[in-house]
Amino acid sequence: MSNAAAAADIKCGALLRKLLRELLPVPLENVYRMPMQFKSFDTAAFLRDYWQKRPALIRDPWRSWHNPLSPDELAGLACEDHVESRLITQSSDDWNAEHGPLPEARFGDLGKSPWTLLVQAVDQHVPDVAALIEPFRFIPNWRIDDVMVSYASDGGGVGPHFDHYDVFLIQGLGQRRWQIGGMCDDQTALRSHEDLLLLANFEATEEWILDPGDMLYIPPGIAHNGVAVGEDCMTYSIGFRSPSRKELISNWCDELLPTLGDDDRYCDPDLSLQKNPGEISASAIDRLHSMLTEKLKDREAFAQWFGEYNSTPRYPETDWRPEEPIGSEQLRELLEAGHPLIRNPASRFSFVRPDESKLLLFVDGQSIVCEDIVMLVAEELCAQEKFNADPEWLSSNRVIALLTDLYNRGSLAFDWS
Repeated sequence: MSNAAAAADIKCGALLRKLLRELLPVPLENVYRMPMQFKSFDTAAFLRDYWQKRPALIRDPWRSWHNPLSPDELAGLACEDHVESRLITQSSDDWNAEHGPLPEARFGDLGKSPWTLLVQAVDQHVPDVAALIEPFRFIPNWRIDDVMVSYASDGGGVGPHFDHYDVFLIQGLGQRRWQIGGMCDDQTALRSHEDLLLLANFEATEEWILDPGDMLYIPPGIAHNGVAVGEDCMTYSIGFRSPSRKELISNWCDELLPTLGDDDRYCDPDLSLQKNPGEISASAIDRLHSMLTEKLKDREAFAQWFGEYNSTPRYPETDWRPEEPIGSEQLRELLEAGHPLIRNPASRFSFVRPDESKLLLFVDGQSIVCEDIVMLVAEELCAQEKFNADPEWLSSNRVIALLTDLYNRGSLAFDWS
């Protein structure tokens, strides 16, 4: 099949466009899917020997691999205005990037040159893709970012590059040749390109061809290059958050600044004569430094800020709230009837323990203080994608109030399947 034929084959048809408009954002009812499961993947050995140390090639570790998304569905998502997507086209040694939403006719206009379609956060829109994350929960939830899905024509790719985060690259359809290079950093030379961070020089040290179900782990900073071998090449990239020191300091200071008043100033009532008035004394530096660090070192305040910051939705403009809010008693009745709750794939759940008597639950940028039985429920919410209410929950008005609030925010839903 030619590249042009492949492009025409994944065009957005009118029926698919209509269907996607009806489904996006995905109603939370019936979104739960059984997660993919590993048959032969030693997570403890992986964390010990490979995680953030060196690449790992894992051949078909799944009990039963199936590609969770069709090329047509991926193309349909790229046509939607609230889904982040890019189309990378190649011509000789030139690369061009177009940002979505892509017009419906664009796929039919692609010529014979290699091209790649990239769609971010597909797990938020396609339940079967969201289920692909579950086997990787041996990494803490707060580190998990999203699942990017790519489709490439023969020879298509995004060029040699490196990432600042860990990534698992899972082959969905077709084949892709992956080349691994050396370690890179911010000083590594890049090609001049407005949209793509392409390495100016790339030398492969290892090379593999991945078949459907095969998986490649690449730590931060490792140069890599993936090229489609044949048509219908789909790859699922599970990325992990890795905040930089610069990001943390910048955003934590932004949080602190509004809490600081102009009258909180340097003072030195114990000032004494010094030999040279041009010297900034060691005691002055100590006092100035303390003014700065004592606020930054407030660990409890930092923990609450980071939980809220890290759990903030990536696309906050998307409204996941139900059309009709639910009342506490109605929610209690549904739980009593045995209907399980599910987490919204787009929601981020995590918690910290300020002390043994309580925890702070973070959901979609907000923090909730939980104590006693509510603390146990919060732990369950963070640990499980789908769960039934324990009978003890149903007798607690505080538990019901928490679950009702999360349901009406769109962070939880009932599973009617």
